[in-house]
Amino acid sequence: MTEDQIISKTIDFVKDKLSGAEGGHDWFHIQRVYKNALLISEREKVNLFIVSLGALLHDIADSKFHEGDETVGPKVAREFLNTLKVNNDIIEHVIKIIENISFKGGNEHQKFRSPELDVIQDADRLDAIGAIGIARCFNYGGFKNRALYDPEIVPDLSMNKEEYKSSKAPTINHFYEKLLLLKNKMNTQTGKKLADKRHVFMEQFLEQFYKEWEGKL
Repeated sequence: MTEDQIISKTIDFVKDKLSGAEGGHDWFHIQRVYKNALLISEREKVNLFIVSLGALLHDIADSKFHEGDETVGPKVAREFLNTLKVNNDIIEHVIKIIENISFKGGNEHQKFRSPELDVIQDADRLDAIGAIGIARCFNYGGFKNRALYDPEIVPDLSMNKEEYKSSKAPTINHFYEKLLLLKNKMNTQTGKKLADKRHVFMEQFLEQFYKEWEGKL
């Protein structure tokens, strides 16, 4: 089986697996990350096959939707790639990408690095900021029945991984606890450039949000 055929089958698998998923973590999220990863890869020295598989499978079973279990995604991805007889070294690299791509709170140290992970991580983070990021943030907040904003609940930037995962804070807090931090966490020059514009858009959104909240406009 050629690499193109494996990628095609992976796309079909992910589409089917994420059918009916929460709107911020569905196939369209994967598709956007995949496209962003290919775009960033044009200026990076990476294995494009690993980038493609990693981007397509990075959220195949997000722990948020599996009671916090971070082993489900890697297990599903490994079993699928084994059925396609993908080289074991490539499978192991993809699994490490899945295990290390997520934010996990601003105080968590990443245990694995590779140029391919850098690209996919930037692509994933780009989808968490800007207009799409705002839409995804509020969609997930609604999915979890969280308040939009509560002036008495201040953002907490000192959370550890478990506190971050279990937080039930209002959606606006998530901007400060994650989204606004991502611009300075981008790995590639292309990712940084794209993130700058999306970051400014979020700042403008928050400025407008607070004015409307206070009835000043």
